[in-house]
Amino acid sequence: MYAQGHFLQALAVAFTLLLMGFVVESIRRHRLNERYALLWLGASAVLLTLAVHRPLLDWVAVSSGVSYPPSLLFLVAFIFLLGIVLHYSLVLSSHRDSIRRLVQAVALLERKLEEERAQ
Repeated sequence: MYAQGHFLQALAVAFTLLLMGFVVESIRRHRLNERYALLWLGASAVLLTLAVHRPLLDWVAVSSGVSYPPSLLFLVAFIFLLGIVLHYSLVLSSHRDSIRRLVQAVALLERKLEEERAQ
């Protein structure tokens, strides 16, 4: 069981480092907005901190009642993903409302233009 804990810890560290690298590279190539990158970098920083500092992970696991500390990493990752999905849902809803208002404004302008051409 001790070796399995080290394997999961190494896997978590490798995954979070890959995630951080991917996010930084996406920012550099202008494929990911810095605003959204902060969410991903924050989530991966917390996961990396918990994965690297095993006593901190053990303490948080014991404090929260989790019997197997490496599984806490997956719980934290899941909670962050839920937060990120909620954030994107709010942004998407806001953009949908903005698009609807813009479409209505364009329709009014097209109608006005057609009326002016008819005169």
